[in-house]
Formats: sequence, C-alpha cells, structure tokens
Amino acid sequence: EVQLQASGGGLVQAGGSLILSCATSGFNFDEYVIGWFRQAPGKERKGVSCIRGRDSNKHYGDAVKGRFTVTSDKAKKTVYLQMNNLNPEDTAVYYCAATNYRPACGAAFGVSVYYEKWGQGTQVTVSS
Repeated sequence: EVQLQASGGGLVQAGGSLILSCATSGFNFDEYVIGWFRQAPGKERKGVSCIRGRDSNKHYGDAVKGRFTVTSDKAKKTVYLQMNNLNPEDTAVYYCAATNYRPACGAAFGVSVYYEKWGQGTQVTVSS
C-alpha cells in the first residue's frame, strides 16, 4: 500500500526556515515522482516543488524559486523540502503526494490531478 506522511510544519517568524519531510512506503521510490503542494485557506491547492525518484530531476513553483530546495534520501525513501526566507504568504497546509506519471515533474508540473496518493498535510504558519 502506497503511504506518505508529511511532517515538520510549525510556526515560524518571517525570514525563518523550516524543513518538511515526506516519508514514503509501499512503492518503488525510483519509479515515482514526489510532489509538494500547498493550500492556503480559501485558495486552490498549488504546486510548490517536485522531485523524480530515478534521476532526481526537480522543479519549483515561481513563488518559491531561490528559497525552497527539494531533496531526497533514497535509502530512507524520504523527500525533504528545505524552506528558507519564509514570508506570511507561505502560510498554508503543505502536502506531499506521489505519482508514477513522470511529466508531473516536468511539463505537467503543479497539476495535482496527476497525483494518485496524498499524505495528510502539515501546517506551516509564518508570522510577520
């Protein structure tokens, strides 16, 4: 059974940093894309970043480029999202999700319908 568990959220002041983790199990990590999405209250879910298991190809949303970094530990089947220089607009519930549709971390970046499995989400709150 494919499972994902996101963790690491919390309350941080503007300019601070957080590291989110997405622990995965139940599938061949190399064959999947892990994506990070976020959803703020009253807003649609948006793609933040993604990484391909096999070649570690990465993509970032425009709002986080240069501030967020996605990495993976294949041995632990865990994906991390390092978030630096956070601002109040980054406040949202962050979700990790998995898909074996490779273009989801490429031409189809940020399209949530391509992701088959979702973690439960972790809240990130950035105070001004």
